[in-house]
Amino acid sequence: MITFVLSLAVLLLGYLVYSKIIERIAEVDVNRETPAYSLKDGVDYIPMPWWKVFLIQFLNIAGLGPIFGAVAGAMWGPISFLWIAFGSVFAGAVHDYFSGMLSIKHKGLSITEIVGIYMGVGTKQFMRGFTVLLMIMVGAVFIMGPAKILSGLTPDFATTTFWVWVVFGYYVLATMLPIDKIIGRFYPVFGFALAFMAVGLIIALFAKGYHIPELNLTKLHNYHVNSEQFPVFPMLFITIACGAISGFHATQSPLMARCVTNEKYGRRVFYGAMITEGIVALIWAAISMSFFGGIRELNDIMTENSGNAAFIVNEISNSLLGKFGGILALLGVVAAPITSGDTAFRSARLIVADFLNYKQGPIKNRLFVSIPLFAIGFFLTQIDFSIIWRYFAWSNQTLAMIVLWTITVYLVRERKFYWITLIPAVFMTAVTTTYLLLAPEGFSFSKEISYSFGILFSVITLLGFFVYRNRYFKKGLSTI
Repeated sequence: MITFVLSLAVLLLGYLVYSKIIERIAEVDVNRETPAYSLKDGVDYIPMPWWKVFLIQFLNIAGLGPIFGAVAGAMWGPISFLWIAFGSVFAGAVHDYFSGMLSIKHKGLSITEIVGIYMGVGTKQFMRGFTVLLMIMVGAVFIMGPAKILSGLTPDFATTTFWVWVVFGYYVLATMLPIDKIIGRFYPVFGFALAFMAVGLIIALFAKGYHIPELNLTKLHNYHVNSEQFPVFPMLFITIACGAISGFHATQSPLMARCVTNEKYGRRVFYGAMITEGIVALIWAAISMSFFGGIRELNDIMTENSGNAAFIVNEISNSLLGKFGGILALLGVVAAPITSGDTAFRSARLIVADFLNYKQGPIKNRLFVSIPLFAIGFFLTQIDFSIIWRYFAWSNQTLAMIVLWTITVYLVRERKFYWITLIPAVFMTAVTTTYLLLAPEGFSFSKEISYSFGILFSVITLLGFFVYRNRYFKKGLSTI
């Protein structure tokens, strides 16, 4: 329990202390008009209270990641606590905060356009296609996940296919309608329910006397049942994404940047939502490691169920919260991915619209952009879920890496303390490169080759950054 409590303290102190340092570096202007007012259009740019924007942001970024990812990540043991706590504070929350604040600074632009401003036209064009594809994959993944859970809770006639169509129909409505019609009204309730579910579970865990594994020098090793095939680096850092750092969040922050009424709320909304998600992930990792008797038992059950985290979530929720509480918890688990999936499609629509400079006020314009996106998304639901999930996981962290480098360049140009994002950018470069070389869905190279080239590429990237920085300072270019 000591490791869990200390990890929780790191997350809370991160918000109370480190987020204020980040805010100071960002230099917010409380008197500057935000895009919610200057570009108010009644569809995407709509002023909302900060607490509502926070709950929507939290639910948008939550998805399956802090639950399913944390359950799977718990198979590596207590070391996952370190990644969730320190990853959220020093990487994920910083990534999310600047993604939102840069969008506010640039009139609510999507992350692809912001990347283009600081990384060049070529990178922007790549990011447009890459991010839209990722958003469609997110939508497809977050259709199949909840559809499978709902089919297990309903009569036989309501098959997975039936729920796919229901969820898809909802996605169409949520993507097309103004943000305050569905998302603004119902998401705050769902966001509160998801947080309440996590708190209820950890209280029940303590009340029933379960033992949470501790982390010390003797236990600082890989507990995964296939430790040789799944080393901590880089596999753990890809598996636990949304509970530590996730590129998907950078696509969601601009949605809320268009609704924030004052820059001073950015710390609460963007940094705060990521810390809240980290707490949810920490709770699910702790419960997963302790509920079945230990980490080895968790590995055995995950292996028996082919890595199906939904089974684990179902067992834990029903046992700790009772039948009613279990159903409520599962509905929270269903709501999280659905509400991330629809905003993923909404983000894709806005990215394409920004690229085409296509105003989204008229509904026919929204239909023109949305229909092809939904068609591709539906096609992806016909592919094996596990395949889509693996490619989504790597793409997700790769996007986070690119966004971190973008923020670092922005900080250099603004003559600000860039080390806060440079260090996590280099680390995530090593993670994503090594994973691509090592993973079965990648090149399947040996660990020696994968580690060597992953580290080498990170060093080359770092050296390239310093060359750019020195040239920029030497030329004495004015800040943007």
